[in-house]
Amino acid sequence: MKICDFLIIGAGIAGASAACELSAHGRVIVLEREDAPGYHTTGRSAAQFIETYGNRVIRHLTRASRAFYVAPHRGFAEHPLVKTRPALFIAREDQLDDLARFEEDVRPLAPTIERLSSREVAQLIPVMREDYVAAGVIEPESMDIDVHALHQGYLSRLRRRGGEVVVNAQVAALSRQADTWRVETRAGRFAAPVVINAAGAWSDELARLAGARPIGLQPKRRTAITFDGPDGMSCGAWPLVADIGEKFYFKPESGRILASPADETPMPPCDVQPDEIDIAITVDRIETATTLKVRRIEHKWAGLRSFVADKSLVIGFDDAVQGFFWLVGQGGYGIQTAAAAARTAAGLIIAGQLPDDIAELGLRAEDIGPGRLRRTHSRAS
Repeated sequence: MKICDFLIIGAGIAGASAACELSAHGRVIVLEREDAPGYHTTGRSAAQFIETYGNRVIRHLTRASRAFYVAPHRGFAEHPLVKTRPALFIAREDQLDDLARFEEDVRPLAPTIERLSSREVAQLIPVMREDYVAAGVIEPESMDIDVHALHQGYLSRLRRRGGEVVVNAQVAALSRQADTWRVETRAGRFAAPVVINAAGAWSDELARLAGARPIGLQPKRRTAITFDGPDGMSCGAWPLVADIGEKFYFKPESGRILASPADETPMPPCDVQPDEIDIAITVDRIETATTLKVRRIEHKWAGLRSFVADKSLVIGFDDAVQGFFWLVGQGGYGIQTAAAAARTAAGLIIAGQLPDDIAELGLRAEDIGPGRLRRTHSRAS
C-alpha cells in the first residue's frame, strides 16, 4: 500500500494543478483512470482566457489566474503559456439588448472592452456578413492558453517535488478507517488522510463510493471541428468570435479555423464522441453568419464539460464526510480558472481559508463549497 498526505483522483487540469500546489505541503499521489493524464476534457479543450466569460465566481477565479499565466514560475514551461487573442462578442439586430446588458455587466471588470459597429466588425473580420452582425463588443486582453504546456508544467513541477501520477488506476472502492482513507484501484492500494475528488464527469460516482451525497453534477457534450480558412486570406490574427447568445464561436487554430455550435447536450460520464447533427449545425451557423465555406472538415471531436446547478466551481470539504474534498464543476471554465482554483483548493485544505488575493476580490468559501448546493436543494424541496 502506498501512503501519502494528499490523494488526488483525476489527473486532468484540476487534479494536476491542485497536486502541484499541495506538493509544497506534503507528499501527493494522483490517480488517473486512463492510461495518460488529461485524456478527457483537458485534452480536448480549445482554451481561451476571457475575463468576461461566466458568472461572478468564474470571473473572479479567472481574474486571479491571469498573473500566473502571464508570468509563471521560472522553469514551469519552455514557452509562454498565453498569447494575446482578443475575444469579439457579436449580436444580430434582435440580440442588441443582450449585448448591451453584457457590456454593462462586464465593463467594471474589463474596462478596456470596446463597442464596435457592424462595419467595424466586418473590417476586423472580413468574412463576417454585415447584414448578419448589428454590433459587437471586443475584449482586447483575452488570450489563447497553451493547454498542453500548462497541464504538463503542473505535472512536471509535481514530480520534481516528489509527487507521483499513477495511470490505469480506476477507483474500485474507498473506505474511511480512523483518520485515513483507503482506496482500492486497478493499480493497487493507496492511503491518505485527505482525498481530493477531481474526477471530472465521474465525480458524483466517486462520491457515492466514498459515502458522500452527490451534488448533481451534469456532464454536457461540447462539439468542435477544424477546417481550412478562405483561400488567399490570412486569418491567424483574427480574434475569437462568439455569438452573444452562445450559439456558436470560431477562432484561428494552428493554421486552420476551429468552430463549435457551443452545444451543451446532457450526457452520462463517458468517452464522448461528436454527433453528426451537431457537426451539421456548426457548419450551418458558421456559413450563415460568415462567408466562410466548410469544404472539408479536417478534424472533429467532442468533450464533456461538467456543471452543477449554478454553473460555479465546487471547491471545498464535504460537509458530512470527513477528509473528502471536492474540486469539480469546472464546466467550460476549467483551464482559464485552474491557477486560482488550485490555490484556492490548497488554501482551504491547508489553512481552511481562501488565499488573500482571491478573498479580496469578494469571493467567499461558501460561494464555492458543496454545502451551497445541498442548501439550495433543501429549500427547493
